Amino acid sequence: MENVDLKTLLVEIEKKSDIRFTYLNQLSDTNKDISLAVTNKTVEEILNLVLSKKGMEFTRTGNTIAIQMRSPQNRQTAPTKKVTGIVTDSNGEPIIGANVSVKGTTTGTITDIDGHFSLEAIQGQTILVSFIGYSSKEIDITDKSSYQISMSDDTQNLDEVVVIGYGTVRKKDLTGAVGSVKSEDMMQRPSTSISQSISGRIAGVNISSNSGRPGGNQTIRIRGYSSINATNEPLYIIDGVPGDINILNPNDIESVEVLKDASSTAIYGTRGSNGVIVVTTKRGKNEITVNYNTYLSLNTVAKKLDVLNAEQFLAVEDMIYANAKKFDPNGFASGKYIDPSVKRQDYLVGNTKGKRELFKMEGGKLVPLYDIDWQDMLERNSFSQIHNLSFTGSTGKTNYGVFLGYTNDQGIVKESKLERFSGRVTVDQTVSNWLKLGTTLSYSEVKERRIDTRVGYNNVPRMMIEMIPIVPYKYDDGTYGRREDYGGMESADNPLAQINENITPYNSNIFMGNAYAKITFMKGLDFTSTIGVNRTINMNPYYNSTQSDIVNGVGGNQASITNNRSLQILWSNILNYNTIFNKMHSLNVMLGQEAQSYEYFQNVATIDGISDDYYQWYNMGAGSTLKAPSSNYTGDKMLSYFARINYSFKDRYLVTVTGRFDGSSKFGEDDRFAFFPSAALGWRASEEDFLKGNKVISNLKPRVSYGFTGNSGIPTYGSMANLSTSGMAYPFGGTRENGIGVGSLANPLLRWEKTGQFNVGLDLGFLNERISLSADYYIKHTTDMLLNAPVPTTSGFRSISTNIGNMRNSGFEFTLNTQNIQTKNFSWSSMLNFSSLKNKITALSQGDADIIMAPNNLTILRVGESVGSFFGYIRDGVWGENEAEQAAIYGKLPGDAKLRDVNNDKQINESDRVILGKGIPDFYGTFTNTFKYKDFDLVIELQYSCGSKIYWDGLGTCAMRQGIANSLSMVLDTWTPENQGATLEQIRPSNAYYNSLKDDARLYNGSFIRGKNISLGYNLPSDICKKLHLKALRVTLSAQNIFVISQYPGFDPETTVYNTTTQNEAFAQNIETFGYPKPRTFSFGANITF
Repeated sequence: MENVDLKTLLVEIEKKSDIRFTYLNQLSDTNKDISLAVTNKTVEEILNLVLSKKGMEFTRTGNTIAIQMRSPQNRQTAPTKKVTGIVTDSNGEPIIGANVSVKGTTTGTITDIDGHFSLEAIQGQTILVSFIGYSSKEIDITDKSSYQISMSDDTQNLDEVVVIGYGTVRKKDLTGAVGSVKSEDMMQRPSTSISQSISGRIAGVNISSNSGRPGGNQTIRIRGYSSINATNEPLYIIDGVPGDINILNPNDIESVEVLKDASSTAIYGTRGSNGVIVVTTKRGKNEITVNYNTYLSLNTVAKKLDVLNAEQFLAVEDMIYANAKKFDPNGFASGKYIDPSVKRQDYLVGNTKGKRELFKMEGGKLVPLYDIDWQDMLERNSFSQIHNLSFTGSTGKTNYGVFLGYTNDQGIVKESKLERFSGRVTVDQTVSNWLKLGTTLSYSEVKERRIDTRVGYNNVPRMMIEMIPIVPYKYDDGTYGRREDYGGMESADNPLAQINENITPYNSNIFMGNAYAKITFMKGLDFTSTIGVNRTINMNPYYNSTQSDIVNGVGGNQASITNNRSLQILWSNILNYNTIFNKMHSLNVMLGQEAQSYEYFQNVATIDGISDDYYQWYNMGAGSTLKAPSSNYTGDKMLSYFARINYSFKDRYLVTVTGRFDGSSKFGEDDRFAFFPSAALGWRASEEDFLKGNKVISNLKPRVSYGFTGNSGIPTYGSMANLSTSGMAYPFGGTRENGIGVGSLANPLLRWEKTGQFNVGLDLGFLNERISLSADYYIKHTTDMLLNAPVPTTSGFRSISTNIGNMRNSGFEFTLNTQNIQTKNFSWSSMLNFSSLKNKITALSQGDADIIMAPNNLTILRVGESVGSFFGYIRDGVWGENEAEQAAIYGKLPGDAKLRDVNNDKQINESDRVILGKGIPDFYGTFTNTFKYKDFDLVIELQYSCGSKIYWDGLGTCAMRQGIANSLSMVLDTWTPENQGATLEQIRPSNAYYNSLKDDARLYNGSFIRGKNISLGYNLPSDICKKLHLKALRVTLSAQNIFVISQYPGFDPETTVYNTTTQNEAFAQNIETFGYPKPRTFSFGANITF
């Protein structure tokens, strides 16, 4: 008998004997866990064997047997006996330290140096034997006293299936560099995006948080930067169709694979240079299952910047005024600067808003009425919640799944929030033995309230730091406090007024769907046709209220609506053939064809003078002045043919060859098509006779690959001359008439960026995978880089899209997994990943001449140096009083910044600028430890990064440019005659010749160690779950962004990029302005399966 319940067994015994059973307790055991193959056993022997495992006993009176639950006394006094044995591997060698326990009890031991064990047990109980790298084994205790137990290797890890481009492969047969994260690993860290969930889990993948706002972007870079001006974003493939992973619910994800080397990415051709992230979502299978999980989170402020309070602000202002005479004597004599003591007594001096009481007389002097900490006013503790519900199952030939999600994420800056509703339906239908159909339909709606973090005065985090502390949020009459309420103030204004009166919601509706048909012609030969659609509709309204005077620097109110619509359609057809011949040769051949189209449309409407705030953007007709509307359309198409061959000989020698032929409408007519090949070799040396069965080395596989990928991430019409109306108005007959003309130069020779990548790797396993290592070294060389390069002004144009040079990335990366301790009740495992990166520009056009880049001419492209190298002056401190004569040579005074005269020409100019550092780290990674004790588990993650620099561009306004706004408290330690060792120059009014040059005083070490995540989980025991009619229940407590060790004084060393338009550009990394601060998060989670 196999897989029957207790009642079925007893009925069968009654049929074959004259015995009858009675039950003294309710017989509720319905588990079909009894499998017997016995001969020459009495009924009593069979019952002893079965009932002892279930905590039951029996008594026999004649032909009647009464069955009942064993009493506690009987359980304690049941006779035990000594059970001994030896545990060996498949070769008969003893296994040292194997766990041997009596199932369902606390009795247990481990094997000694010869593999022997000894313990006390009761006949009928079960011995459970386990050891890392081997499949667990169960042995029923009979009347024997000694057992020889042979364990087989656990090949599950090596047989794990990895998703690659247009297919799957066994992990042991993988020849490329591929990292994988499974759903159970992602769930250890509560997050609202997939990028947060996989951050730090894969070597060679650097995921940094650009913003702490709800829904804030994550920058993902795989093996560095492949382009200067084109996109550096990886390609995202969701269930076979390109898409945006930021809209996906992390709980819906089955696995995420990251393809890193050319052997893995060349199959995607022109879109593979920056790596490929392949996302597989969950689908229905097996029996009906209902799952609900939730995360409830508290978000707190992780760090505040130290700014001046009211008293310090006024003291610094007095110092600034006193120093104005020194640095600008003519301006001081002409009354250019306002005496602070005068404007504090006469509120109308310099006040453009009317009289406001900001001071009171106390102790014979004026003291401020207000002392506002604008960080406390703007920031808050906020709450977030995530709820997910899924229904999955199978009816045999039909697998189905329904997945629902809701996220409400409140930001730590007031009024910022994100709300997301998502739903997904999957169906897979086996129509016949030759036809299978399936579909996935998903919808996501995102409602977001953003705060302004763009570069400029309206940047809310900047206002939070620079708004003066002596002005209140609101006065008693309900009007906002403003910078103008205190004379002479410029720059930042009331940040709460900006948030409340400048409303910037963001609404997005995304529909993704795909359907496939799979036809099996014969065993090993099938054809799959898939069509996928991705439709996105965004509405981004904006309203500036009647109470706000921040409308492009002009007073009044304004409403606008920006509508964006995009449609992507993909159709792919794949023929796949698998065969094994002569028992030694395994062959997989895949042929594919793909066509893709993309179109994007945008229209913008703006109106001033809305009559009432009630209307906002909902009634644009309520405005008085309609601005010229605008619209924009772009579209491109791609046609591709591709193939891959995987060959294995004797399951040891592996070969992979791929090729893809792409054609894109984005490029010039002369270079519209390109071919991208790759090849890879692998050798499973551990399967050779000289290593097979080795006790130490359980896996050894060297790998090598080389191939080419491309980059088509440029504007759609980059190769064509565009017509424009901008600057095309001319006077005719005294009337100014609008015209149209050529707005940009054509370049019919514009061609693909092409990246050749060499990769050599090694997969190692020791002690049956108790220790495993996967290491890779790579060299990526990008040629024909795309850039909007400057052209001579005589052409009438500023730049042209062209191919300008070459760049090289190289690095070493590894992931080390170890099982440090494994006992019956406790285990400790570790994971360390490490990634190094070296970037170098190897060639530029125009004779390899330097190209100085935006923003603010702060970075440079120079052959032999890293892309995004900071370019500026070296500061050698501050001129001292004993250096007055030398300072005068450079037109400086003691207290001025002392910039290095690099070429010794006795003047400071552009020729003294040098490379100061780079924004790209030398190496980075994570270190994770997982501890398990019985049903508890604890995960601790540390993140590290080393070797990058951060240019804090915002420091120029909040510390080095004083007198017009509040400042960081570091200005209290500026140069004075009594403090000549200070690194900051003597403070003075912002328009009194302060140093605006880009020097290394704003440059900081970007290295850091972060306590990324700590999570404590508990799995409710299965027997309790059964009583509660649950399949499983898990609860977690976790904290993210626990601490940061860094020399950087700003909010966070994982800085924002310069602005949203340059976030993908390699030359604008690690330039900090003022970004949304990152929160510290504490979460409670529950996962219930019914």
